[in-house]
Amino acid sequence: MTHLDAFTSLLDFGLDDFQRRACEALEAGHGVLVCAPTGAGKTIVGEFAVHLALAGGTKCFYTTPIKALSNQKYADLVAVHGHESVGLLTGDSSINPDAPVVVMTTEVVRNMIYAESRALDGLSHVVMDEVHFLADRFRGAVWEEVILHLEPSVRVVSLSATVSNAEEFGDWIQTVRGDTSVIVDEHRPVPLSQHMLVGNRLFDLFDPADRAPERRTGARPRVNPDLKRQIRHRILLAEDDREARGRGRRSGAPRHRGGRGAVLSRPHMVGVLDREGLLPAIDFIFSRAGCDAALSQCLRSGLSLLAPEEAAAVDEVVDRHLSDLSPGDADVLGVDEWREGLRRGLAAHHAGLLPMFRHAVEELFVKGLVKMVFATETLALGINMPARSVVLQRLVKYNGESHVDLTPGEYTQLTGRAGRRGIDVEGHAVVVWTPEVVPEEVAGLAGARTFPLRSSFSPEYNMAVNLLDRLGLDGARELLHRSFAQFQADRSVVGQARKLHESQRALRRLDAELARAAEARGLEPGGGEDAEPYEGFLGYITLREDIRRRERDLKYRKRIHTEDAIVADLAALKRGHVIAVPVGRHRGLAVVVEPATQAADPKPLVVTEDAWCGRVALRDFVNPPEVLGNMRLPKNADRRTGRGRRDLASALRSTGIEMPRGRSKKRSDAADDPELRALRRTLREHPAHQLDNGDELFRLAERRNRLLRDIVNAERAIGERTSTLGITFDHIVGVLTELGYLEKVRDASESTGHTMRVTDAGRVLSRIYSESDLVVTECIRAGVWEELSPSDLAAVVAALVFESRRDSYGGIDTMPGSRSLRVALGATVDIWNRVTAVEARHRVTPTREPDTGFSLAVATWASGRSLTEALVLAGERGQLLSPGDFVRWNRQVIDLLEQIRLCVGTDTRLGGTARAAVKAIRRGVVAAELG
Repeated sequence: MTHLDAFTSLLDFGLDDFQRRACEALEAGHGVLVCAPTGAGKTIVGEFAVHLALAGGTKCFYTTPIKALSNQKYADLVAVHGHESVGLLTGDSSINPDAPVVVMTTEVVRNMIYAESRALDGLSHVVMDEVHFLADRFRGAVWEEVILHLEPSVRVVSLSATVSNAEEFGDWIQTVRGDTSVIVDEHRPVPLSQHMLVGNRLFDLFDPADRAPERRTGARPRVNPDLKRQIRHRILLAEDDREARGRGRRSGAPRHRGGRGAVLSRPHMVGVLDREGLLPAIDFIFSRAGCDAALSQCLRSGLSLLAPEEAAAVDEVVDRHLSDLSPGDADVLGVDEWREGLRRGLAAHHAGLLPMFRHAVEELFVKGLVKMVFATETLALGINMPARSVVLQRLVKYNGESHVDLTPGEYTQLTGRAGRRGIDVEGHAVVVWTPEVVPEEVAGLAGARTFPLRSSFSPEYNMAVNLLDRLGLDGARELLHRSFAQFQADRSVVGQARKLHESQRALRRLDAELARAAEARGLEPGGGEDAEPYEGFLGYITLREDIRRRERDLKYRKRIHTEDAIVADLAALKRGHVIAVPVGRHRGLAVVVEPATQAADPKPLVVTEDAWCGRVALRDFVNPPEVLGNMRLPKNADRRTGRGRRDLASALRSTGIEMPRGRSKKRSDAADDPELRALRRTLREHPAHQLDNGDELFRLAERRNRLLRDIVNAERAIGERTSTLGITFDHIVGVLTELGYLEKVRDASESTGHTMRVTDAGRVLSRIYSESDLVVTECIRAGVWEELSPSDLAAVVAALVFESRRDSYGGIDTMPGSRSLRVALGATVDIWNRVTAVEARHRVTPTREPDTGFSLAVATWASGRSLTEALVLAGERGQLLSPGDFVRWNRQVIDLLEQIRLCVGTDTRLGGTARAAVKAIRRGVVAAELG
């Protein structure tokens, strides 16, 4: 019996074709990359790797991107193999770390590799779940580091969501790891239907007629015409309601809410989903506050989705999860309201909740005791909470910098939660219609099923010292060249290089042809290295190009000057100013009814002669708008109703102000430019100027110019793509050398004749895995934390890991706390300033500034004070910090304190203080979550 036969005999279901192919490749000794939709069952392949390791007496590491997934996978594997065979390492938790199978976050195995841990002995398989995380701009490099550093004998099992460049990714893994089978499956085991919810009616997104066999042509299905008609109908209803409300306000009639075009409230939306048989459902809302508000709205409505006996089952699960919570903390955390929602089958799920709350919600959802979850997108990252349907209220999210549209990949990841294998015949994606949602755009998202995987790999300080210590200078550069980032760049460079080579060959042929043609007309071809400017025919062509370039430059400058003037004049418009709108459907006179509010992009609100009301902007003007006159407006001018707009338009026409007849043409900037006049004079005096423009020479010269442009562009693209990683690495090495973490030593075996040796300070840096790793190590070297108490050390460390949602850093002198804490924080900021000065000299992106927004809270907590006090001090603008964030930031402080302790040794004063600080923080809700 094969290992695969033995494994499948333990399952109560048969393997799909892609699962079997991947497992067979794994048993044959290959690595595998499996790309399949969410919910397709990729993890079966990872579990077979665990089976192979246990059967062969070797080790398997199962890595995940987030701790919640690690905890979940640990529980799954323990249920199959028992506690003695499975361990867990997440930084927070260490359970049976010497077990043959250990579940861990990807950072843990990366740190083991750099530390050359003995735990790697006997390792035969590493499962990298959610490997597409390597595109994450903050943490993605870790996945590439692990893939590149693992011993060649280790079989890597990479499990990815469906990506459009799976073959490219697989080619890279084969290049760096050897024999790897790429298995791609785009079939969803549970089909997904796409819907839109318009009011209280559910519509298919795509035309049902396209499902008929005679209509299946392979083209993308059309948007449902019934859906489009309903949306048009509701828009008209909404406009009627707005006008009715306007009339009501003028007549003094009482206001009414929620017109016929209004969007459905969340309790009613849940009711529609229940009526259509689409529960349990996950409603993805891209805001924690939005999730909590949606839950509160449903609770206020009295909505309940559970029977009394189900509510009793909920209590049993909740009591078990809250067993470690003290009564005082339970009051602060709002346990009663949270429990009430669960007893009605309703819950929120986001990072602001305590992990124990989230875990309870996940368990209840899987048990069918929570029917509706309002969640942020983190729920889509592999956590086992499949639903019958997924709801999207908006197709825009905040990415940390700005509001951006959902990508097709994000839409696929979110809606992939819909459809429970073995339970549902099909899953359902439901987009709630609002006036901003366009069905064709939703169809575009739903139709683009895949997204490309792009590397985010870039060298950092900790990575650099570890690479140089293990591999030397040449070896470190060689590893950078083997990264997926360089592989993708090289792939594109191959095409650019081929294009460059072809263009250079074509240029040589064309130059020979052009030389023959010029000599036949008695002209020197010119263009040699010793040729005078504009000598010969090629010089004449260059002269023409210089003239065109100068004309384009002058035209561009004039356009920018004109646009600046238009923006300034639009921003200066006042209420009642009458202007001319020169272009577009509503060309004519317009009166300003509301000035612009933003000077950078001014868009005043106007009413035009044809009773259109809207905002005008830069795009609507060719020249700066001229104030043609003023018009007296009523204090409460009605621009919202059709009648009010018509009255304003009539008053505008009666002012007697007329549209300007047109502007006199200004003299061209080109006519007054001395450089351009000189170039044109030289052109007229050139012998080749007498030739007919239709001459074959000019056709050849134009072809030559195009080739030269192609060559310049290809050379620039190749230079940019192939040098980025190497240049960044060199700059980082420069910083580390100046600060004494590296030193240059002679080494004849290196291509440069020297290498970079890691100093004792560099070895400390090699064990600090933090965004502020260099500042942390500089502070340790300078001894500025030696005299701190445990709570004050925790506060200083918090400043190096915490990042406020808003810019909250307000200086050290104004911060409450002990004098020693303020001195230490001041010294830490001074060191940060010195580090960033060195970074600036070497053109390295500066390390993020210390942020004291969490420092006082963690010091208070570590001093033994109450959770309420700590949450108040951790809040921003008078708001309590969410309990989940409080625990998360404490985890990160503990993690960095532990790294510091290991670097300096527990027997040192700083090491002992770090150990005491960890113990002081690890209590109450923090201890309950860390285990």
